[in-house]
Amino acid sequence: MTPEVLAAVLARIPYVAHLGVRAELHGDEMTAVLPYSEHLIGNPMLPALHGGVIGGFMELTAVIQLSLQSGDGAPKPIDVTVEYLRSGRPRDTFARAEVKKVGRRIANVQVEAWQEARAKPIAALRGHFLLAART
Repeated sequence: MTPEVLAAVLARIPYVAHLGVRAELHGDEMTAVLPYSEHLIGNPMLPALHGGVIGGFMELTAVIQLSLQSGDGAPKPIDVTVEYLRSGRPRDTFARAEVKKVGRRIANVQVEAWQEARAKPIAALRGHFLLAART
């Protein structure tokens, strides 16, 4: 996994640019970063990040990780479950995906998102993704 490959994967996903997501490589681990922006707020009274933004960010993290690991350019979500554990505060949010299993056509991925400390996740995602047909 190289920074160039990561940049190419990010460039293929339009929602990455809309949210302002970037990704960092640390050894063999990829951490996705959602920089705080005012347009991401869903509840201005708290204020808190919109739940759809958090869910979408974690789904992107899973897709990016799968693309990097499998070389599959367009994994598609089959089913995704998001657990919201804490309010996402108006600050940067981080996420890491762990690919649990890759079969011939389906991959199982888990993602955790956090803000201040990785040990205190704000949300978790579990999902199955359809991989491109292998020839």
